[in-house]
Amino acid sequence: MADGHLVEVKVGSEEILKGKFLQVCRDTVRLPDGTHTTREYVIHPGAVMIVAQLDDGQLVLERQYRYPMQAVMIEFPAGKLDPGEPTLVCAQRELLEETGYTARQWARAGVLHPVVSYSTEFIEVWFARGLSLGERELDAGEFLDVFTASPAELLAWCGNGRVTDAKTLTGLLWLQNVLSQTWALKWQTVAS
Repeated sequence: MADGHLVEVKVGSEEILKGKFLQVCRDTVRLPDGTHTTREYVIHPGAVMIVAQLDDGQLVLERQYRYPMQAVMIEFPAGKLDPGEPTLVCAQRELLEETGYTARQWARAGVLHPVVSYSTEFIEVWFARGLSLGERELDAGEFLDVFTASPAELLAWCGNGRVTDAKTLTGLLWLQNVLSQTWALKWQTVAS
């Protein structure tokens, strides 16, 4: 299907903010009907999320205070990519740093774009199994609790509004489809 009749073309750009982590831009664009408007958006380096499942089926989750929301959120482990870092390496690093777990097997599920209307952010979704617990290596200034829950518990929390984090909701969708064998994963064994 051709998309040309939907495409907006950048005709100008200005940087509004360049922070340590994010950049905010305002572009002038030409719309498909020839008129001009502006688009403000956040440039994000990308991230990974890990759906880590213990041998007994329990999921590894985190509780972390998220300042913009002014609330403690329940989430799957996740973290941002370092420049040039392969996503699997980032997933392995983040799982260990935040939870203390390493995994023998990994499978890439896919990618999600959590806020397509105003951010370039993408999150690559990885599944991990064959977990071994070691020492966490939290970053300076990082505070979070690690806990486990069953897929049914997570589903209930998503259903009753206790979990509202978009990546975790999407991770549960993937998990449900993997567990029902509707979606297949291609597992790879990775040396720790």
